[in-house]
Amino acid sequence: MSKSDDSRTAQIRVVKWSPATSVKTVEDFIHRDAILPEAEETARGALAEIRSRGDAAVCEFAAQFDGLKLTAAKMAVTKAERMDAIERVDSDFKKAAGEALARIQKFAKAGLRKDWNILSPKGGMLGEQYQPYDRVGCYIPGGAAPLASTALMTVGIAKAAGVLEVVACTPAEKGGKVNPHVLYALDLAGATEIYRIGGIQAIGAMAYGTKTIKKVQKIVGPGGPYVTAAKRLVYGSVDLDMVAGPSEVAILADESASAKHIAADLLAQAEHGTGHERALLVTVSPQLAYAVAEELPKQASDLDASEAVYRVLNNGTLIVIVDNLDIGMNLINDFAPEHLEVMCREPRIWLKKIKGAGAVFIGPWTPECAGDFVAGPSHVLPTGGTAAMFSGLTVDSFRRRTSYISFTRADLQDVLTHIDQFARVERLPAHGRSARIRFEK
Repeated sequence: MSKSDDSRTAQIRVVKWSPATSVKTVEDFIHRDAILPEAEETARGALAEIRSRGDAAVCEFAAQFDGLKLTAAKMAVTKAERMDAIERVDSDFKKAAGEALARIQKFAKAGLRKDWNILSPKGGMLGEQYQPYDRVGCYIPGGAAPLASTALMTVGIAKAAGVLEVVACTPAEKGGKVNPHVLYALDLAGATEIYRIGGIQAIGAMAYGTKTIKKVQKIVGPGGPYVTAAKRLVYGSVDLDMVAGPSEVAILADESASAKHIAADLLAQAEHGTGHERALLVTVSPQLAYAVAEELPKQASDLDASEAVYRVLNNGTLIVIVDNLDIGMNLINDFAPEHLEVMCREPRIWLKKIKGAGAVFIGPWTPECAGDFVAGPSHVLPTGGTAAMFSGLTVDSFRRRTSYISFTRADLQDVLTHIDQFARVERLPAHGRSARIRFEK
């Protein structure tokens, strides 16, 4: 259906689909761009300026993109501002943040991979060891959705991994102040430096370094289209977590699911505010499909949703009716969503059939918002179909893995002829000689 002229009216698309038919609406929805070309073009130019001119360019782009008048001396959030946030934030939020951080760090520490080793055939040793990065950068979205939870799910995990220097960049609100709840969460999680810059300029400053902001080794965290584009462009100057752009959710459901619950969960992802979010329902029940299509505008109206949410409902939401759940799961695997909810009878049996999803939420009592805020795993997840290739942020994302080899004389002698053969085939005679010379008299 075409979008209504009224920006606050939602017309939800419902289509029937099978693998044997080609439905352009479905194909276009499933195979979307992970990076918007126009965002990448803008990011490329801005990053070149930041790399060349440092703080001056960062301040210029803060004014251009965010309307923030900023000087290099005012980029850093002061200790006094941190203390003020502690005073301003209410006790209920402090309790929630404390509980969430405890759960997040407990999950993170349980997932830490341990150093290991095995014996080589002739008495030596092989293994891997893990060490935290020295300095990482965490991007915390602000603006329409000041994501205090992201502070906990990036900085908190970095600290659990043992990172000593954790830089946080987040956009300032009007007047140049950082949202107090975001600031409180950053302080609670253990950020060692906090800067009131967002967007492309934050990514560039952390990736290349400026006089004010020292270069980091890795950047993590979600963002809108321009942050996502900038992150991809700085890869190589720094390590990255993944492509983590505008939010997405897919739901696999049968007739046992509640239309009200599904509509609420789809809207929860639509409200992040970029207008580029995606919400997909795949179901075997036509009755459920049309009930959700009717329920979405009602709930959006009740929430007094923004124009950005209605853009998502009209352009970024799709309900697909399929003949059976296996077909539906295959379609969702092709979509490779950031979040996947399974809302059908015996939902756990579908877990092993999921090939591409950033995070999975199983059953009617596991809304995606539980993962967004308090469950434990990080909500920083791959988007734009990249869940087919990448995984979400974990504690080991903040650590470097190093393999090591400790051969004995007998170990090297045992493989000497094999080394010679590879050196011969690859035309690298110095390689072969560097092993054989050890046995010459």
